[in-house]
Amino acid sequence: MTRHIRHVAVFCVLLLVALLVNAARVQVVESARYDDNPGNRRSTIARYGQPRGDILVGGVPVTGSRDTGEQLRYERTYLRGPLYAPVTGFASQRYGTAFLERTEDAVLSGDHPLLSTFPLWDGMTRDRPPGGNVVTTIDPRAQRAAYEGLAGRTGAVAAVEPATGRVLALVSVPSYDPSVLSGNDAAVQRAWARLTSDPAKPMLNRAVRQTYPPGSTFKVVTAAAALDAGVVTDLDAATDSPAPYTLPGTATALTNEGGGCADAPLREAFEWSCNTVFAKLGVDVGVERMTATAEAFGFNDRDVRIPFPVAPSTFDPTVDRAQLALSSIGQYNTRATPLQMAMVAAAVADRGQVRTPYLVERTTRRGGATVATAGSRPARQAMRPATARRMRELMEDVVREGTGTMAAIPGAVVGGKTGTAQHGIGNSGTPYAWFVSWARGERDLQARVAVAVVVEDASRDREGITGGGVAAPIARAVMEAVLRS
Repeated sequence: MTRHIRHVAVFCVLLLVALLVNAARVQVVESARYDDNPGNRRSTIARYGQPRGDILVGGVPVTGSRDTGEQLRYERTYLRGPLYAPVTGFASQRYGTAFLERTEDAVLSGDHPLLSTFPLWDGMTRDRPPGGNVVTTIDPRAQRAAYEGLAGRTGAVAAVEPATGRVLALVSVPSYDPSVLSGNDAAVQRAWARLTSDPAKPMLNRAVRQTYPPGSTFKVVTAAAALDAGVVTDLDAATDSPAPYTLPGTATALTNEGGGCADAPLREAFEWSCNTVFAKLGVDVGVERMTATAEAFGFNDRDVRIPFPVAPSTFDPTVDRAQLALSSIGQYNTRATPLQMAMVAAAVADRGQVRTPYLVERTTRRGGATVATAGSRPARQAMRPATARRMRELMEDVVREGTGTMAAIPGAVVGGKTGTAQHGIGNSGTPYAWFVSWARGERDLQARVAVAVVVEDASRDREGITGGGVAAPIARAVMEAVLRS
């Protein structure tokens, strides 16, 4: 009898060992496969089982969470959603996440290991700490000024702090309310279908994901290249620039909007945006040095993240001399995001240095303890400091007495450059109106803001479209907002 009991006991022990081995196999070896199985909703239920952390602008949350009482308990809410959509993106139970909601998802959802007080224990128990918060660099006054300035139009605004690279405003119009995508019901499906099929593309972040021909605003880069290369040594000396200018190797004559551009000095050519002068300057500088200068400003960089990816701005290094002439006035294959052109203006304001832009100041736990900060940001020299000083002179002249007078701010020093960019087959599209600028308050030691504005549908009358008339007032409002902050 004792022998039978012993056999049963040994058999039970073997069963227990087999059970433990199988449990260890499932929880350790096979856990990833089960976690990734579409039929396993445990992680999804846990993800929405607690409020999501918030995104803060000016110290105030612009996001929230709503308790639905359903299995996927908490849905995302947004305060002034269309205003901040290019910054926050959306967090949808059905369609995932975008922009800061995506790149900072680990912090916001509570998945980030640094949020846990006892990470080893939480890992064993699979407890999820409360979602953390993301503190942005956005200036709420500048954001509102940009959004209201673009009201009723299609376009974008990007503003940065020249000395640091902090993104102060990021606006794209038309916009949308991300809260309509938060849940997972039929209304969310209808909203997604409507937004993604809308020809106005309200979900496109034009400030960082759309590139445009920068037109005459690119003449800032061309002028800097010419000064650095020694092609121009005196801002007030006549240039050897015929008007009209025949593009090298072709019979095509390039003209100007106005007169007085033949052999115009760089100061006058910049002030009145003479195409012929800058096209020839680009050719005289040469494709190699023009490309090097453009890339020093940030063109052709495919790795810019703020932290979400920014579409690369491009300057074609394979052009011939005729194409180089057009590229040097911001046409042909030259393309830029508004954020890139804000960086160009910021480099002029900051002694020729290009600061890496960033949108997240720090991330914190729910209680406010800092998890991570932006830290020091690298900078590169786009032009010599002496060249940057002369470029500031040129940009100040544009606002004081040139094409950008509508950007002037009483009591502040403002520099700017207008642009009207042709596009479409045979330049048949409505031209884009551009303005790039920077501003320094009368008591400031250095510029506090650099802005780029692009308006796609500036006017029905092609003859009446100018960056100075359409885009400059928007830039002025943004700069005033920052200077008042």
